[in-house]
Amino acid sequence: MPETATPVRRKRLGKIVSVAIPVAALITGLSVVYQTTQYPRTDDAAVFANFIGIAPQVDGPIARLAVEDNAFVKQGGLLFEIDPRPYEYALQRARSDLSTLEGQIVDQTRTVASQESAVGAARANTENAAANVNRAAAAIHEAEANVTGAKASVVRNEAELQYRSNDLHRLEPLLAKQFVTVDHFNQASTAVTAQQQAVDQARSQVTAAEAQVIAAKAQYEQAKAAAEQSRAQLSQSQHSVLTLEPLTAQREGKVAAIRTAEYNLSNCRVHAPFDARVTNLTISQGAYAHTGQQVFTLIDTRVWWAVANFRETQLRHIRPGMHADVYVLSRPKMRYDGVVDSVGFGVQPDSTLVGSFSPSLPDVQRSLNWVHLATRFPVRVRILAPETGAFRLSESAVVLIRG
Repeated sequence: MPETATPVRRKRLGKIVSVAIPVAALITGLSVVYQTTQYPRTDDAAVFANFIGIAPQVDGPIARLAVEDNAFVKQGGLLFEIDPRPYEYALQRARSDLSTLEGQIVDQTRTVASQESAVGAARANTENAAANVNRAAAAIHEAEANVTGAKASVVRNEAELQYRSNDLHRLEPLLAKQFVTVDHFNQASTAVTAQQQAVDQARSQVTAAEAQVIAAKAQYEQAKAAAEQSRAQLSQSQHSVLTLEPLTAQREGKVAAIRTAEYNLSNCRVHAPFDARVTNLTISQGAYAHTGQQVFTLIDTRVWWAVANFRETQLRHIRPGMHADVYVLSRPKMRYDGVVDSVGFGVQPDSTLVGSFSPSLPDVQRSLNWVHLATRFPVRVRILAPETGAFRLSESAVVLIRG
């Protein structure tokens, strides 16, 4: 009995094993598919960091090279120094030009002040000349009034003389008949003589007054000429006054030249803008550096990324902020923690699939690919490692998204 039961149990055990093995393989396969779907991983990745080309901003021979190839430099550390002497001389010249300009401005200020004083004196002379013209005009009016008064006096005296003469002629026949006394007649004759003198004096006053009018008019014309001359001198003085604008307008240019010279001098010493590693150093001390021409490269060691290429079918399971495990092939047993920074949204189109684009029409290849490969998009994973010397740019890596 026992001998017949053993083959049966073995047969049952074989059936169970034959069923269990495919089931286990199926479960394992499903688990692997689930793990690779929910937690994508790829070995198509490389370590990446930002890098910049170091180029001087001024020309000149390199007087000092303070770094070596592949050396680590701290932020603010001296990289190299260009001969500063030409730029020191340029700064001194710019400062001298500004000092010269300031001296010219001071001298011009004094000249302008003197010219403005001359303008003030010319304006005072003009006002004085105008007052003289007014006084001369008043003197003319006064002289004309004197002429009028003198003529009126002549008329009165002539009338009085006529009266005295008529009275004397009336007394002459009476004196012959001795109706009047000789003394009375002599008094009348004296009165006529005196009145004649008064008429002559009045006529002399008229002549003098008319001469005064002529003199006043001449003085008036002279005062007018002096006033015109004063106004001309005032206008000339006003137009000859210099201004400071042409000199003060140059001040900003001189100051800008000093700032430019200071800027160029400060750029003779080139410092590291961040913690970095020097690479591609192919020059030595004494080489002539040109503005904008790269001397070597600095790799920014502050932040490192693993740029991993995932298939487009995996991207729906990857979002920014997810954590990831990063392994580099040079240290395969060391795991680095990372976080997804971004997921790529574009790659260069495959010309064998979509053809090429031209300004006229798209160029589509007439071919058929039986196997269609999924497009890979770059996912940037920031490595949360404080180390600066543990990574090399473009070294191979493996990235596992932990979700």
